[in-house]
Amino acid sequence: MKPKITLKTPWQILASGFGAGLSPVAPGTMGTLMAIPFWIIFSLTLSLPFYLLMLLLTSLIGIVICQKASDELGVHDHGGIVWDEFVGFWITMLGAPLSWSSILLGFLLFRFFDVLKPWPIKVADTKVTGGFGIMLDDMIAGLFALISLQIILRWVLPIFA
Repeated sequence: MKPKITLKTPWQILASGFGAGLSPVAPGTMGTLMAIPFWIIFSLTLSLPFYLLMLLLTSLIGIVICQKASDELGVHDHGGIVWDEFVGFWITMLGAPLSWSSILLGFLLFRFFDVLKPWPIKVADTKVTGGFGIMLDDMIAGLFALISLQIILRWVLPIFA
């Protein structure tokens, strides 16, 4: 039986996205939803250089968080570990305007790439281990979603405006 993620250790609190990963249904989706309020705060308070620094730090710290939580649970990439979804969504939203349409589109694009896992996301998900592996596939999904979001916002939507 797969161990349950808990809120009993600091690593599991952070890895579970402050409890979002405890959801019995779609914990990755819940983790992405929980990342939205943080992104709103970041977008209102951080300049681009500081946003990039935040991404770097949360990615590096995320490797440690995910590794420690994974070690505690004895399971690689436990479904309740959603810190990687947080960072993946924040990557997606890099440079996006603060609007509900951007948030919705970014959310849908990130979840699409995170769930579907096209190449090379699938390779990262299946071949790279440890905390880095847990983070890497979502970071690549975030990059795919970022590129898609920017194309849609800059070149597709203006055609219909």
